[in-house]
Order: sequence, then structure tokens, then C-alpha cells
Amino acid sequence: MPRLERRTCEVINTLAPFYAGAALAYLLLAFFVLLRLRARRGGLVLAVACLVTAAWAGAVALAPLAPLSGLAGRLELARGAVWYGFGLLLLPPPNVGLRPLRRALTGLGLIVALTAVLAFSEPLAADGSISLGAVGIDARLGLAVANLLLIENLYRNTRPERRWHINLLCIALGGLFVYDLLFYADAVLFRRLSMVLFTGRAIVNIGVVPLIAVAALRNRRRGIDLQISRSVVFHTTTLIASGVFLLGLAATGEVFRRFGANWGALAEISLISGGIVTIAVLLSSGSMRSRIRRVFVDHFFTSRYDYRREWMRCIAALSAPDPSALLHERVIRAVAEVVDSPGGVLFLREANESGFHWAGSLNLPASEAMLTSDHPLLKAFGAEARVVVADATPWIEGFPALWLAVPLAHVGRLIGLILLPPPRAPFRLDHEVFALLRTIGQQVAVFIVEQRATQSLVETRHLREYGQRFAFVAHDIKNVASQLTLLLANAEHHLANPDFQRDMLATVRAATQKITALLARLTAPEAEAPESAIRPAERIAAILATLAQSRGARINFSDSSANGLVAMKLAAFDAVLTHLLDNAIDAEASAGREGHVGLALRAEGGRIIIDISDRGPGMTPEFIRDELFRPFRSSKREGFGIGVFQARALLQEAGGELTVTSQPGFGTTMRISLPLIRVPSHSVLQAVG
Repeated sequence: MPRLERRTCEVINTLAPFYAGAALAYLLLAFFVLLRLRARRGGLVLAVACLVTAAWAGAVALAPLAPLSGLAGRLELARGAVWYGFGLLLLPPPNVGLRPLRRALTGLGLIVALTAVLAFSEPLAADGSISLGAVGIDARLGLAVANLLLIENLYRNTRPERRWHINLLCIALGGLFVYDLLFYADAVLFRRLSMVLFTGRAIVNIGVVPLIAVAALRNRRRGIDLQISRSVVFHTTTLIASGVFLLGLAATGEVFRRFGANWGALAEISLISGGIVTIAVLLSSGSMRSRIRRVFVDHFFTSRYDYRREWMRCIAALSAPDPSALLHERVIRAVAEVVDSPGGVLFLREANESGFHWAGSLNLPASEAMLTSDHPLLKAFGAEARVVVADATPWIEGFPALWLAVPLAHVGRLIGLILLPPPRAPFRLDHEVFALLRTIGQQVAVFIVEQRATQSLVETRHLREYGQRFAFVAHDIKNVASQLTLLLANAEHHLANPDFQRDMLATVRAATQKITALLARLTAPEAEAPESAIRPAERIAAILATLAQSRGARINFSDSSANGLVAMKLAAFDAVLTHLLDNAIDAEASAGREGHVGLALRAEGGRIIIDISDRGPGMTPEFIRDELFRPFRSSKREGFGIGVFQARALLQEAGGELTVTSQPGFGTTMRISLPLIRVPSHSVLQAVG
């Protein structure tokens, strides 16, 4: 057993009751957590951690002469491990940014857990000495450090507006393991256990129980112008106040030590640990920080605001990179933080509206209220768009406790307003505050207008893309309609022919499939087939056969491509060839020179070249430059002006090119160029004829 201080027996008489009280406190806390949070995330693990802590304290109370060995020692190691596991469970979900942190903390926990397992089977030295390097001591120090590191990262990686839910829990667990670290550091330094500190450990464990219970309830539902940084002033003040408070507690402890016999040391431990917890609770409170900041700003600075810092804060709030930060939350926060308000409500109006509708809330409920143009609040803004302070009459039903109304004016027009609830601490309003609020309000209005313009641009782009798809589909449907028209014309003469009936049925079936596929492109363009390894010679032959049947066209085809392959969507390849051949046939028909359309296929310089030539009227260089590749420009009376534009877009998507050579009165040659490919045996491209 480790060597004990003098008067050990007297101290032991006080140790057992304190640890028995700790065991009872954590047992009750475990039942409380099970009743309140058993269905919540982490509730069961928290209850298990409380039960293990209760078992450890009970074991120490039953065996006060051997607090680090036997069952008590093993339960102490289990206590640290279970609290670490509970902390890991509370970390935010593992997104990309937090994965390395989670891995590091999990790895650290595994290392410490392995050391703890070794400590289970290796008791402390028989001579009672304590030193750094003993497995039992190292495991306990490691558990304390690991838990403190986990608590820090849990707090830092929780969004600021959510820290209210965990700050008391972090203070409670931080207090436990800071004391453990100090306790074992003292034991290593003096090579013996301080039974006074060990007894104080029970007091600390009991003292944080209310904080854990309150945290569980919270989550049930889930002057002189000094030219120095305001943040430095604030943090220095915090340290000075903390130091003065702890010095006072230490002096009180010395009085107890001198005049209170054996209770002096215990009273000092109780007061100091209580003081640390009190300071942590106060300084984690937004209202307390706000009060301290306001006192020093009001008494030590000529201006109430550091305008450069306020401007940078506003920009940072509006341009938050966090994708989960909604527009209304960023806008409200940018204005609310000027006066330490905890939230707000945003009302906006559209360009063609006279009233203002609810657009979002921060830490306040949603609303269906509508502010009409004759609302008293809107009239109170006046022509200057000034900030309005609430009177006894509620502005909006459902929001009785509002404090300020900040106008959002853009180019002399009120586009919205933000309503703020009272601040966390009393806040003095003056001309400087109103001026800054108006300025921030104007910047917020500019931001909202820009966001609206961006959204409108995105919607316009989507409409343009849909219109382009629709034009492509309409052009293809026109070609199908031409085939069906020709089919009907021929049916008048050949309907009784069985061969014609079979051809007609096949043509109607193909047309139906084509139209169904085109309509699918309108609703789900991303569902189009992937690229295939196409043999152009075979596909061209199939396309020419279809044209011969649907339009009665005879096209002169020459092939010297050596059966090369190109990578392109099959439907896109067929559409390009069909569009360009249809145009060539129509061009010759308009010039009265039918029967001279030619198609030449060859391989040249690692590319497939397809030339489609006609003896139509031809085109001028100016028309080719200014009109040919522009959508919705057509020389045909019934044309859409989309065919050549679509053909070039589809070819460019496949890495190809479309060039034009034409001479008025002599005809046109459209040249398609696509890169040749080789298809390995393991390729995902499928060769298509």
C-alpha cells in the first residue's frame, strides 16, 4: 500500500463518508439520466459512466486503506475510460474536416485503454512508492490528459450557438480530470499519496454532479482612450478577476487551516475547486461576458466600437463559408452582434410587393405575420430609415419581447427589416449605436440584393439550359414528324402492299421509341446513355438506310476509314449525322438539284473525317460567321435554326469539331472530325455498329 501522510487514521475517518456520499450522488444521477435521456443519443452511455463512477466511489468507501489497488483501483481506470468513450460519442458527426481529429482522439483513447488494461494486472509497487513510469500511475495520468484533450476538442468543434448545451458538461468533466491530473502529479512529485487531496477528490466529484444534471436537463429537448486591442483588455481582465478571486479563496483556506484544525485543508480544497467551477460557469455565460465587455468599453474608450473590427466582423458573418449557415441566420447575426442581441427576426419584401413577409428567425420562433405598407412600425422608420426602439405596444403578434427594429434600405428603398430581442445584459443606446446599426443595415441590404441577383441569374441559366434542351428535342421531333408525313403520303398508294405494311409498322414503332426517348431527355437529361465506341461506317450505313426509307433520298457514300472507332454517345452521333444530311437534302431540293448529296468517310492523322457535301445554293462567309452557328437563326421558313448549333455542341462534347466550306451557287461541305480511339479488352466502352 502506498505510504500515507501522518495522521492517516484521522483522515481516513473522513474519507469514507465523503466517498460514500459521492457513490450515492452518482447513483441518483444515473437513475435521473435513465429516466430523462434513455432514448437520447448518448443518454445510456452517460448513465453507464455515472454508474461506474458510483461503483468506484463505493469501492473506495469500503476499502479506504487501499484506494488505488484491488477493485477500487480497477474501477477507477474503468471510470476514466467510460467518460472518454462518452466524450467521443458527443463529438460532431464525422464530416471531412473532423475525420482526422476523430481518428487521432480514437487512437489516443486506444493507447490509453491498452495502458489501463496493463494496469489492471500490474499493481502498484509493494513498498508503497509512487513514480512516473509505473504502469498504474501512467495509466491514470494518461486517462486524465486524454479526457482533458477530448473535452477541449469537443468544445472547440461545437458550433458557438450550440455550446450552451454542453458548456456545463465540459466544465464538470474538465473539473474532474484537472483535479485528477493535479492529484497524481502531486503524488509523483512527493512520491506518496496525499490523503487530504484524495479526500478532496470526492468533494470535487460530488460538486460537479449538479452541473451534469443541469446539462442533462438542457439536452432533454434538445474617459481615457487606450490604444490597445479590446480583446486583450477583455482577456486580461478575465485573468485578473480570476486571480483575485482565487487569491481570496486561498486566504480563506489559510484561515481554516490555522483555526479549523483538520478541516482547514479540506475547506481550502472545497473553496478553490468551487471557485474554479464558479469562474468557469460565469465566463462561459454570454451575458457575463457582455457585461464585462460593456463596462470596460464604456469607461476606457472614447468610441464604443472599434469600427475596423466591426466591419470585418460583419463581412465575416455575411460571407460565412459554412454551407449550413442559412442566409437569414447570417444576416440576422451580422446585425444582432452589434448590440449583443441573442437572435432576431428578418422580414423582406419582393420587388413587386408592398408588404413585408417573414423570411427567417434566429433563436426565435417562425411567424406567418405580414407587415403591410401602412404598419405603424414601417411609418416609424421615416424617410431617413432610422432605427426604432420598441415601446409598450407589441409590434408583431407572437413576438412580444422585441427591442429594436433595424431598417434594411437599398438605394433609398426599404427592402426589409430586422427585429431584435433585448440583449443578454443591459445595453445603453446612443447616437453611435444607432449610426452603426444603420450602416450595418445598409450593408446587409446590399448583400441581400446581391444574393437575389445571383439567384435570379442561376434560375435564368437553368431556364436557358432547359430551353436549349427543348429546342434540341423539338428539332428532333420535327424530323420524326417529317418521316411520318412521308409515310402517310406513301400509304395512299401502297397501303395494300404487305411489305409496305410491315415497313410502316416498323417505322411507326421506331418513331414512337424516338419520341419517348426525346421526352425523357427533357425530364432527366442526366439519364442519357454513356459514350460508346462507335464504328462510323456501320452507323452511317444504318442512317442512310433510314433516310432512304423515310425521305427517299439516295446518298453517294464512300468509305476509306479502315473500320476505325470513335467515342461518342450513340444517340448524339446519329443526331449529328441525321441533322447534317437532312440539311444537305433540303438544300439541294431548294436549288432543284436533288440526288447529288455525297458522304465521304476516311481516317486521317489519328482522326475520323466525315465530309457531307451538297450542290445546294451555298452560303456566304458572312452568313457562316454571323448566323449559321447561332441558335434560332434559320433560312428555312419552317426551320428552328437549331440543327447545326446542336450538331456542333454534341461534337465538341465528344472532343470533335465541325467546320464548313461553302461557295454561293456551288454548294456546301460540312466536315466532321472526331478522334480515333483504341478500345482495350478491359474498357468500359462498348463497341457499337
